[in-house]
This record gives sequence, structure tokens and C-alpha cells, in this order.
Amino acid sequence: MEKVTLKDIQNAREVIKDIILETDILENVRLSEKTGARIFYKCENLQRTGSFKVRGACNKIASLTEEEKSHGVIASSAGNHAQGVALGAKQAGIKATICMPANAPLSKVAATKSYGANVVLNGNVYDDALAKAKEIQAETGATFLDPFNDKYVIAGQGTIGLEIFEQRSGEVDTVIVPIGGGGIIAGIATALKGLNPDIKIIGVQTANIPSMKVSFEAGKVTSAFNDITIADGIAVKTPGDLTFDIISKNVDQVITVTEEEIAEAILFMMENQKLVSEGAGAVSTAALLSGKYVPNKGENVVCVVSGGNIDINTLYRIMSVALKKQGRRISFIAEIPDVPGSLSKLVSIIANNGANILNISQEKLAEGKFVKKQIVEATIETIDFDQINRIKSDFIENGIKVEFI
Repeated sequence: MEKVTLKDIQNAREVIKDIILETDILENVRLSEKTGARIFYKCENLQRTGSFKVRGACNKIASLTEEEKSHGVIASSAGNHAQGVALGAKQAGIKATICMPANAPLSKVAATKSYGANVVLNGNVYDDALAKAKEIQAETGATFLDPFNDKYVIAGQGTIGLEIFEQRSGEVDTVIVPIGGGGIIAGIATALKGLNPDIKIIGVQTANIPSMKVSFEAGKVTSAFNDITIADGIAVKTPGDLTFDIISKNVDQVITVTEEEIAEAILFMMENQKLVSEGAGAVSTAALLSGKYVPNKGENVVCVVSGGNIDINTLYRIMSVALKKQGRRISFIAEIPDVPGSLSKLVSIIANNGANILNISQEKLAEGKFVKKQIVEATIETIDFDQINRIKSDFIENGIKVEFI
């Protein structure tokens, strides 16, 4: 099996230095205060194409022979590798075809097309797109660019590790990294362990697709899929054998976070750091907010924000989930008497408790057990669960039957 070394990563930095940005490291003061550690963000969401993937893609394209380039390139991607390959191919003057899941965010599909790539949609997860890419490759002879299980790709992603070490002047104790197929964490772990073997590397996956965690625990590459995820950038059912080999040697721990925890992390980052992150980029924050990883006091922790390419419609839905989980938005169905003033009383209870109505609808039912009754459905903005409980108690005291949903 091919090996990736610190030297490979240092060479990759020279190859791609004129293409990629050295992204900022920013301290998240709120998380630092909450944990007692010092928490920093490595902001690859501010990278060209909005994701770290451009690093590995451009390093790989630079390694191709003229013969390989002449056939064009093809790649499979949930969206971010797609944009990296499309940009790299455009700069190299070669044709690119990208296969993406049919449910890939529209923003990622549009961005990939904007770089001049041909986009083919297939299936629901990365693995489905991969199968389609292999099919097209066999027909066209195009050069396949793997998004993670490739020496040059891993080395390109590893340049993030070099930047983290240098930007923090070596003051790094732990780095928390998203895992899908494993390319970014394999590269970062190789770089940082090569510079200081004592640095801890923590990987984070979504619990819906915990393929690397399952593989890590089983000691061999193992597929895993429980459900779809808002973290589409790490929706990989089967990790790579090369990435697994590196991770099994250089990564200290792999943990998982839930979809709700990811949604909360996205909201937290927007409110407290003014950063827009996609689901995959927020899992490192989710690991800290959820307590799945608890740093020591004074520990220097860097969370890699791998990308910011999130569809605005998806972001709206995620915000609704996160606000509900925090007790800041709630919906309910209430049964009130069909008499004048009933709806006014319900609205007054909400207003007197300082909550705000976002939407409300009233339905009068004139048959069965609902004779002389009305059904009201509403969504309200609240401060916390204590406020919700006060509203619920006031409803009950006033004879209003209510179900919070």
C-alpha cells in the first residue's frame, strides 16, 4: 500500500501554494469559556471553492501525466471534491466530469457547473455517485480522481496540518477533524504526528453514517449506513483502505454526533463566531458542545471547519431543528372552546409570557367530539424551556388543552 509522509505533504504545499489560501485560525471565545480550554477554528470554509477539498484535488491534478490529462478527468463527490476538481481542471485546461448524489445541495451542483464541469447526478450518497463515475470512466477512458483514497489527495489535505502547526507556533494539543472517507484527517494526522507525535487527533463522524468509527473499532474497513445526514460532505458508507490504514495508526479516537447536535453546532457557529458552516464542517464543534469530547483545562484545541457550502434552503430547515432543540422555537396544537374571546385568550397567554407568534391557524370543526370546539395550530419564538413550561401551565390553568410538537 502507498504511504504518505510528512515530506509528501511539504512537497504538496509547494505545488499548490499559488492556488489555495492559507486560511485563518480564529479563537472561539464562547467555547473557550464554556470548556476551560482554548478552542480555535481552522476556517477551511473560507478556502477557495468554500472547502478544503481544493487542496487535494489540485495536488492530484498536478501529478497527472500529459497522457492522463488528455483523456479528461472524472470524479465522484458529495459536492466539495467536485468543486475542487472542477477548478483544478479548469486551470489545467482539461475536461472534467463530476458524478454527485441526486440529493446534493443545489448550491454545490451550481458551483461545480460554474467552473465548467459536466455534472451527472445519481443515487442518494457518495457511494452511489462513485458507482456511476466508475461506469462512465469505463466508457470514456477518463482519469478517475478519488476524493480521499489517494496519496496525492491525502498529501494535499495534509497541508492544513502544516498551517495549523505554524499558525499556532507549535502550541497545539488536540485537533478535531471531520471524517467521511478519511482523506482530510489522514493528511492532517500524518502532518501533525510527523511534527509532534504527542498531538492528539480526534475524528468525528455523523452517527447516521459511522463507517470509519465502525472500521476503527473492528480493525478493518467496514461499511456502515443508518440514515441520510445533513452532513452531506461526510456521507460515505465505505471508507478507503489507504485512509483507514493511516487513521488506524495516527488517530487517537473516533466519535460520532447526532443530526440534532450537528444542527445546534451550525447555529452556534453562526451566532457566536459569525461563521457559516455546512454540516460536515460543524461536527468538530458538535463534539465539544455535546460533551462527546471533553478537553482538559488550558488545552489548546483546534476544530477544523472543513467547509461552508450549505444550501440556503437546507440552512433554513437546520436552523428550525436547532432552535427547537434549544427551546427557542416550539409548535403546538391547542383545543379551545368555540366561543367569542377564546382565541384572544390563547394569544394573550403567549404575549403575556413574552413569546412571539410566528404563525397561527384556526380551524372550526362542526361534527363529532369537536362540536363547540376549535383547533388552533401555532409556532412561536421562545427564550428557553422554562418559558415554554410557563406558557403550557397557563394554558392548562385556563382550560386550554395543548400538545407541544
